[in-house]
Formats: sequence, structure tokens, C-alpha cells
Amino acid sequence: MAQHWQELIPIDRYLVTSNGLLHEYDRKVLTFLYQPLIGSACLSLYMTLWAELEENKLWSESSTHHLLMNLLSVNLKDIYEARLRLEGIGLLKTYVKSDESGRSFIYELYPPLNPEQFFLDGMLNIYLYRKIGKNHFARLKRFFSTPKKPLDEDYLEVTRAFQDVFASATPGSLQYMQEHAEELEAESNQEFIGRQDQKPIQIDTSTFDFDLLMAGLNESLVPQKALTKKVKEVISNLAFLYGISPIEMKNFILGAINEKDEVDIEDLRKGARDWYQFENYDQLPSLINRTQPAVHQVQLTEPKTQEEKLIRYYETTPPIVIFKELSGGVEPSAANLKILEEVMIKYKLPPGVVNVLIEVVLRKTDMKFTKGFVESIASHWARLKIKTVKEAMEAARKEERGFQESKKTGKSTKQKPIRTEVLPDWFDDSQKASVKADTKEQNTELEAKKRAIEEKLKAFRK
Repeated sequence: MAQHWQELIPIDRYLVTSNGLLHEYDRKVLTFLYQPLIGSACLSLYMTLWAELEENKLWSESSTHHLLMNLLSVNLKDIYEARLRLEGIGLLKTYVKSDESGRSFIYELYPPLNPEQFFLDGMLNIYLYRKIGKNHFARLKRFFSTPKKPLDEDYLEVTRAFQDVFASATPGSLQYMQEHAEELEAESNQEFIGRQDQKPIQIDTSTFDFDLLMAGLNESLVPQKALTKKVKEVISNLAFLYGISPIEMKNFILGAINEKDEVDIEDLRKGARDWYQFENYDQLPSLINRTQPAVHQVQLTEPKTQEEKLIRYYETTPPIVIFKELSGGVEPSAANLKILEEVMIKYKLPPGVVNVLIEVVLRKTDMKFTKGFVESIASHWARLKIKTVKEAMEAARKEERGFQESKKTGKSTKQKPIRTEVLPDWFDDSQKASVKADTKEQNTELEAKKRAIEEKLKAFRK
């Protein structure tokens, strides 16, 4: 994973194209359905790239990213982060070419899902519901819906079919069409302007252990043919959405098998959703970054020291996994998960920074994860604009050094006695250095006193 300045610089050029025509109605879908999930910066980038396309054209003129920075009034890192989020949610594909003249990009815009696809998606609609709440979600459903107009039974359909209105072509005209077939098709270097329906978000099925799932299902006499391609895609999405293991997924599949030995997809989704809400006090999952974004990763080379290995581990591991490992394998409670979500969303701390925060809080509070203490550190780090794991570790060390120095100078004498805290291992370097310095200073003072006493003894003997 490279830094943004290794992936993109202001003089890099780009072209904008579109995978089919974008309609005016897409703006409403993007604004009300996608913006709560991806943020205003992503929407601004998409709209700006869209505006560069001429009316009824699929290609823009060439521009530099410096122009894009000026148009959006943001830095290159923000543009890069917004681009990645647009790619992840399926609204953008990026292509790059490097030659002697420099580097150039093609940004291919993809239309959003239509409202029906979005509200029946099974992933994006869940994230939107969690983000904006029940009332606003219902309002958006009404906004993108229209009442069905029942047809009066007294009306009879009198619509004519094609063959009732038109006659077949004569043999002569058919021969003419065959002779001039090339003229009826698009030219070799061009294509007709059109639009294909956008595909919904799909998690790669290779991320789910279907072998383990099938091993459990074989014991329950569930036929392998029940796991069709569509069912596997739904299982992968549900596993990602709700964090379901293959062992747990087996129970939901057993509950969704119908009398034809087929998996009812709606029953499968409902079973997974009901289980998640029961386990999390009627809450639904929210859309957050699972691991440290590439633009904020600092350990890009192969780690050598213990600290470098720890940084790399924090950058590539989700906060929930870190919390569970530091807790001795105990699953975090619903309250703990809610605190983690609020920290990442409210204070906009990247997952890697949250990992450092988790260790600091658990070590300093005897494995308690209290909201007040977590938010005090999170708000402080947010004000310091800490974005990388290394910055978070340095801030934690600095705070601990300040605390130790205040104890030495007596500033904390009026405070209540504080117990000795267990600190993370990566505090050791700074603490050892501090201890060595104190010990050296004490030894120097003792040697000086010893010499002064010896001098006085010599003078007394004389």
C-alpha cells in the first residue's frame, strides 16, 4: 500500500468517461441515498467529474489534478481518499497509464443503483437505515416511491400487439438489408450511446470459507445444489455485513431451506438480520472503514523491529479483532461496540488509530472500556489531527511522560493517590530511557557527595 503522493501528484493528467448516460434523476439518488454513506467530499468529486462531461458525450477533455484541486478547494490527499471510496461503493473505476510523458488516468463514472435496487439491495439499505434512522429512512422510501393506482375492473385492455399493427417486410427489402448490413451497425471505432443497469455491491465469495460451511451442512443432509451462485453471493454479503462465521451461517441456511430443498434468500436475510439485532440490542451495523486506509499507512516496507511489526499489525487489523485479542478472546459487548462506532464516526479517527486507543485504554483502566475515558482521549487526538498509528503511539508516550514529570515536580500531590498502571509494551523504550536518565543523575549526585565527604576527612586528619 503506497501513500497518496506515490499514487497521485498534481501534474498527473486525467480524462473522464461514463459507462453510459447519466440521468438527471441520478443526482437525487446520489444526494439522498449515497451521500449519507460516502460523505459530501465523495459526492462533490463525483459531481465535478460528471460536470466535465459535455452534454450527450461520454468523454471529457484532458485536465490535470491541480485543476481538480482548485475546483474542489481541497488537497490531493482528500481527492485520493474520496476516489477510493467512490471505487469501493461501485460509482467509479480508475485506469492508469505511465509513459515517458508522465502518468495519466481515466476515471470512468458508473451510474448509481436505481431506487428499487438500492432499497432491496440487502447491504446498502441496511447501512443507510443505521446511518439516518427509522423516520428519515421511511421518509426517503416515500420520496422514491409512488402510490399504486389500482385498475378498475370495469376496464378491459384493448392494446394491440406488434403483429396486429405491422406487416412483415417483403423479400426485396430483406435482401436490401442484408446487402447493407454494415451501414446499420456502429462504425468500428465508435459505439452507440446507451446505459446498462448498475450492478449491486457484491463481496468476493472467496472471502468466505464455503468448504467449512459445506462440511457442517453435509452432516445435516443439505444438498450441495442448494448453494447456487446467487445463494453463495448472498451468503458472502451477509457474512461481511453481520460478521457471521461459517459455523453460524449453517444455522441460518437450515432455517431457510424450503420443501424443495432450496434456500429461500429472503428467509436467509431475515434470519441473519434478526440474529444480529438480537445480539446487538436491536441495532443494525454501520458502514465504517474496517482497517487503516492506505493513505494513512506508514509501515510500507517489511517490518524489522518489534515496533514496526506492531505498527503494521495495527494498520492491517480491524479494531474489533484487536479488542477481542486484548480481552483474552472475549467478544466485545454491545456497549463496547457502540463506543467504538461512535469514536470512528463522531471523531473520525482511522481504524489503526482506534487500535492504539483501545490498547491504551484497556491497559490503563484495568481492562475497563468506559465511554468517558475513551472519548477524552479520542477528542484530544481528533484535535491534534492524528491520522497514523505512529502519531497515536507518540501522542500516548508524550502524555505518559508528561504525567510522570508532573509526579516528580510535585504538581500532583493534591490529587488522590493513583494506582500503578500497566502500560503497553511499546511504552517501554521511552520509560526505560527515562529510568536510565534518573538513575544516572542519582548516581552522579551520590558520587559528588562521596567525594566531598572524603575531602573533609582528609582535611580533618591533617
